[in-house]
Amino acid sequence: MHGYQRIEQSDLPPASRLSPSYGRADFADAFSVALPDAACGDAEVLARHVFTKQPAWIALLLRCRDTLVQPFGLKRTVDLEADGDDRISLFRVFERHADEIVLGEDDSHLDFRVSVLVQPSSRGQPRRLTVTTLVFYRRALGRAYIALIAPFHRAVVRASLQRAQQHGWPDASRRAADTE
Repeated sequence: MHGYQRIEQSDLPPASRLSPSYGRADFADAFSVALPDAACGDAEVLARHVFTKQPAWIALLLRCRDTLVQPFGLKRTVDLEADGDDRISLFRVFERHADEIVLGEDDSHLDFRVSVLVQPSSRGQPRRLTVTTLVFYRRALGRAYIALIAPFHRAVVRASLQRAQQHGWPDASRRAADTE
């Protein structure tokens, strides 16, 4: 036993800047993990730590996804990487705040947003890092796409949080560049 905190599927956090969109989302989920006291509280630093250097099996899933979606004209990994927008891994940055960063992408079949939120300690519970995903379908293909990938999405989010935890949370003295 390594003493890692359990990654839990959680309620959609009311403190998130995405909360006004919860009722309009076609798909939504959230996963959270307790942060150690010494961990950095900067949402962008933590998002970079979670979403960079993914396990090899996630890269394989993305390659399979890219092959399957190419005939439908959906954005592929190479398209996202070539985009000059401000990004963390494959995700475009939409909003930055000290306690939350909102990432995502808009495509022809769906739009999605991912929030990485640092929630303060409360009622004797430690701070929590919560990753929330909202998806908005633009056409029937979006609904079919999510139906197909939802189980993989959940596994990827859990694995990303677990890998970040196992590699040690960046502490308050580390900068964003140190986590890449």
